[in-house]
Amino acid sequence: MGFRLSFFLFLASLSAICAQEAEDATIVVNGTKAIANTDTNYICATIDWWPPDKCNYNQCPWGSSSIINLDLSHPFLAKAIQAFKRMRIRVGGSLQDEVLYDVGNLKSRCNSFTKAGEVFGFSKGCLHMDRVLVTFGLNALYGRQEITNKVWGGDWDSSNANDFINYTISKGHRIDSWEFGNELSGKGIGASVDAAQYAADLIKLKTIINKLYKNFRPKPLLVAPGGFYDKEWYNKLLQDSGSLVINAMTHHIYNLGAGVDHDLVSKILDPNHLSKISQTFRNLNQTIQTYGPWASAWVGESGGAYNSGARNISDTFVNSFCALLWHRLMGKEVISVNSSASPYLRSYAHCSKGRSGIALLLINLSNQTDYNIMVQNSINIDLRVKDKTDENRKSFTHVLKRAVSWVGSKASDGTSFREEYHLTPENGDLQSKTMLLNGNPLQLTDDGDIPSLNPVRVAVNSPMSVPPLSIKFVVFPNFDASCCK
Repeated sequence: MGFRLSFFLFLASLSAICAQEAEDATIVVNGTKAIANTDTNYICATIDWWPPDKCNYNQCPWGSSSIINLDLSHPFLAKAIQAFKRMRIRVGGSLQDEVLYDVGNLKSRCNSFTKAGEVFGFSKGCLHMDRVLVTFGLNALYGRQEITNKVWGGDWDSSNANDFINYTISKGHRIDSWEFGNELSGKGIGASVDAAQYAADLIKLKTIINKLYKNFRPKPLLVAPGGFYDKEWYNKLLQDSGSLVINAMTHHIYNLGAGVDHDLVSKILDPNHLSKISQTFRNLNQTIQTYGPWASAWVGESGGAYNSGARNISDTFVNSFCALLWHRLMGKEVISVNSSASPYLRSYAHCSKGRSGIALLLINLSNQTDYNIMVQNSINIDLRVKDKTDENRKSFTHVLKRAVSWVGSKASDGTSFREEYHLTPENGDLQSKTMLLNGNPLQLTDDGDIPSLNPVRVAVNSPMSVPPLSIKFVVFPNFDASCCK
């Protein structure tokens, strides 16, 4: 899963304005070494606990999409998961620290969620065990008491979690990882727990996992805290929990603010605003390198706008097909990209997934600039400098053909090609709920089958553009990148 790239935040809604200008841009890709690696299951989905009557801003969008009422046997859901082949599903969210499990010697009655004056405005609820899950968020408040406003103290009661984990083992359910708590870090959201106490309880949970899974290889991971990054709190958690207790530090990102914010669209289109979150990534990485280099960094939730998002923004320019394309095209190895374009053109490069070459992701946030892109391989820059071509020969197309060598000096215009996946909204309406791939609508069939996601193949040296407010994945199968071999 690793860090979450910011493109998931701009797949919401945009306003249509015709392009007014064009700009040439050069992207230099350095494929000599990977600068980072993502998890194999980088794309993940969270199934939350909210009941149908969870409402914000006069809308109640949850319906039957919660773990408490989602039809996990629905063929549409099965086919969606099937399309990803391997996909991490996280079960957790705001109410997970109010959930009890109807297994073992439960100390209280097992009821459904109802409106009440509890944390987040809902009473304790219960999970009746008939679901198959992959990554599960455990209740980290069970047994504690609220000391002062939103601050909880006391030891965690592990009995219900112990019984639940044991139940999943007895049923043969494979749980990839257990997450402890949700948004209890720092000052918390609905509640908070001191980092030292949290660390002590993580050690307890790790002991339970090691005991119950003593004959399993590999054992499930332990991830925490699933909250908003607070430097001192996260530092303390890693220090006090000790070596190899936490396998992954999870944090949440909602850097667009509340779903009711009238400036959401402008934030989505503002590269400076979007880039602010990069400091959080740097800080978390520093925390891990200093206090827990054995742990990975995961983004557990990245919803853009909190409180269920925003109507006609969060539910438009659907990102599910973008996520599927990412999953199919982008490999684990992250490659350095140097772009001459303005910040409104976002550029990312990875090794291609399951094949040679590289894959680029280009996102044009500008509502008026059409970017003409020239992609260069950094290993050929020196060749270009040495080859003192006459100035009058250096047209845009000529430079593209001379400077770009996808397979070193052995490239041939006759055999090289690239694959383009261009995503745009239907009818130019950037609040449309239908996305086009290379001009074709992306819609499920009546049976719920995923449509074909076929690229357009073009000559590698032909000009490439990214129109305003659109997204383009580009695969270069013959790109000479030594880190991708």
